[in-house]
Amino acid sequence: MQETITPLMELLSKDRFSAHCNVELLDASPGYAKARMLIADEHLNGFGTVHGGAIFTLADLVFGSAANAHGRIAMAINCSIAYVKAARQGYLTAEAKEISIGHKLATYIVTITDEEDEMIATFQGTAYRKNETIEELLA
Repeated sequence: MQETITPLMELLSKDRFSAHCNVELLDASPGYAKARMLIADEHLNGFGTVHGGAIFTLADLVFGSAANAHGRIAMAINCSIAYVKAARQGYLTAEAKEISIGHKLATYIVTITDEEDEMIATFQGTAYRKNETIEELLA
């Protein structure tokens, strides 16, 4: 990852819930992020498929990473997810792409795929962009 992402990485290191869910950030740059999650028993629901909350957590991490990689604090104000196909094992990968950015709002589309590159879910998120920077928050 780029040197300019260091404050973002410091912020993400404090995200204990994503770490608990074994979400691994693979790449982040302003407006873009990619992460993966190895499906484990604790990710499965009663049907033996990945719980929607686990998939949402993966999508939310890349959404927040892409939005915050600009350096300004960005907080989710609206998110939605559509589950397309069940997943049971292997890695899930989420990729966030910025589709719109303004002074106060930014919108992202996240795709979640399995190891066969099959679509598992799609996620849309809108972030409110504060004037405060991540460096100011961490200081």
